[in-house]
Amino acid sequence: MTSSGGAGTTRRTQAERTAAMRTRLLDATVQCLVTYGYAGTTTHKVAEVAGVTRGAQVHHFPSREALVVAAIEHLAEQRTQAAIRELGRVQHTPDPIATALDYLWESHQGPIFAATVELWIAARTDPVLAEQVHRVEPIVNGALIGAIAQLLPERPAQRGLRDAAYTAMDVLRGILVASFADPDPTRARRRWDRACVYLRAMLLDALGDDRLT
Repeated sequence: MTSSGGAGTTRRTQAERTAAMRTRLLDATVQCLVTYGYAGTTTHKVAEVAGVTRGAQVHHFPSREALVVAAIEHLAEQRTQAAIRELGRVQHTPDPIATALDYLWESHQGPIFAATVELWIAARTDPVLAEQVHRVEPIVNGALIGAIAQLLPERPAQRGLRDAAYTAMDVLRGILVASFADPDPTRARRRWDRACVYLRAMLLDALGDDRLT
C-alpha cells in the first residue's frame, strides 16, 4: 500500500524520522570517538560528522552528556549484534577451543571496540558514564559468553567454563588496549597467540571438570 505522497512511496511517520535522526547522530558519535577520541567528541563535531544542523542535534540530545550516555547503549547494541553476526560466520571444527578463542579475537576487532575503549577510559573519572558502562557491559559480555557456549554445544554450561571465558576476554582486552600505543599492528595478534597456549589449557581444564560432573 502506498501513501498519498506519491506512487510507490511510503511517507515515514514522525516517530520513524525521529528514530532515524537519533541513529544518525549516535553513529556519528561512534565515528567521532574512533577518529578524535573522547576528548575530541564534541556536540559541534558530532553534528558536523552527522551532516545535521546544531539545532537538530540539540533537539535530540541537549548536552554532550546526554549524547554520550545514549551512545554507550547504542554501542552496546552494536557490539551485541556484531557478536551474533560473527558467530554466524564461524565454521565449526574438530577443535572447538581454538574456534572459541578465534571467535573472541574477531569479535574484538574494528572501530566498535576502539570506540568502546574510549568510553571505558572516560568512565574512570566520570561517574555518570561509569554508571552507564556498568549497566550495559554485562549485557554485551553475556552475549559473548552465550556465543561461546554455542560453539561448545556438547558441554553443559557451568561456572568454571564461564570464568575461563571471562578470563580469556580480560586477557584479550588488555592486549588490545596496550596495542593502541604499539606501532607494530601485528604484535597484538602474536601476543594473543602466545596467551592462547595458556588459555587453551585453562579452558580444557574447565571442560574436563564438565566431564567429571
